[in-house]
Amino acid sequence: MNELLRAALVIARRDFTAVVFSRTFILFLLGPLLPILIGMAFGGLGEKISSTDLRPVVGIAMSPSEAARLERAHERLAERMGEQALVRLRRVPLTPAPRIQLAQPGAGVVAILSGSVAHPLLTGKPEDLDKMQGDLSLIASAAQAEDTLRLVQVERQEVTTSTGAQAQARLLIGRIAQVVMFFLTILLAGMILSNLVEEKTNKIIEILAAAVPIDAIFLGKLMAMLAMSFVGIAFWGGTAFAIFLALHGGASVLPAPAVGWPVFLILAVVYFAMAYTLLGSLFLGIGAQAATVREVQTLNMPVTMGQMLIFFFASYAVDHMGSTPEIAACIFPFSSPFAMIARAAQDPAIWPHLLAIVWQGFFVALIIRIGVLLFRRHVMQSGGAWWKKLFRTTTG
Repeated sequence: MNELLRAALVIARRDFTAVVFSRTFILFLLGPLLPILIGMAFGGLGEKISSTDLRPVVGIAMSPSEAARLERAHERLAERMGEQALVRLRRVPLTPAPRIQLAQPGAGVVAILSGSVAHPLLTGKPEDLDKMQGDLSLIASAAQAEDTLRLVQVERQEVTTSTGAQAQARLLIGRIAQVVMFFLTILLAGMILSNLVEEKTNKIIEILAAAVPIDAIFLGKLMAMLAMSFVGIAFWGGTAFAIFLALHGGASVLPAPAVGWPVFLILAVVYFAMAYTLLGSLFLGIGAQAATVREVQTLNMPVTMGQMLIFFFASYAVDHMGSTPEIAACIFPFSSPFAMIARAAQDPAIWPHLLAIVWQGFFVALIIRIGVLLFRRHVMQSGGAWWKKLFRTTTG
């Protein structure tokens, strides 16, 4: 076992230095930041468009005093309900008639409200009237009650904690942790599919197999890719934390998960490592059977779809704590890291995580073992029935 671990560390150090100290690794680190920056820019632009330009505009064809009453009522309601909840108002001439104004090119309004505040008349297409009639009725009612409406003062009674708000916050933390873990796993684990193709093509794998056990090659490559992933996560996490501090000025706005932040962050690192090694060992075994890069590219689609199905299964279970799907997601090895990190956000118990980590580690070893035996049989053309050697100790 010591010789196997030493050989695996040699392979890991070789692959790690070859990847991390290459020029392309810098582009790999910067790659995920570009879509985030572009998404933030377009997200802000889209929010501005959705909150302003896409709201329907209603023309007000009333006397100046009546139109002013509607505008004041609109402002009061917008302060409470938000601008997006109400249509926009714009004054239009009293003549010609609303039907004629709406038919003219460049009218700029979807419908026209005429008459008076007490007896408003809305003119427009039927589907537009159905959408806006309720909002305009509310605005007109607020305008008519401007002089007589008296708001009831609501007394405040503040509390330091709210179990409902705390549960919602912890559920949100669990979902965010799942999404981040899934994003990192799908971004990083897929690289393992093509890890052995180049070395198989150049016959380097045969030289390595003659020098060290194939188990050590698989384990070493998995360790190297995991270490490379942690380098990327440290860079991306540090950048994201710096942006968060710049925007919010501190971490006090973050609610605490059930197990506390220190334990939660440790579990997040461990569960990411487990999710990565579970999928990575599976991908390494599958990719080791491929002979060309084209075959690896063909495998990418079903592998990605399988990852998404696992994530959706764990995501469904996050708000069904204690239910059969949630327990099944915790037991199924490939969804277990995602389900358990969500449980850590909502349940303070620690012992289930220790059991889950041991369970996941067992499957990592099992998958690596199966992948090694299949690789030796189908690629190296050696060995007998692989299931008979599944639990035997290999020496080469």
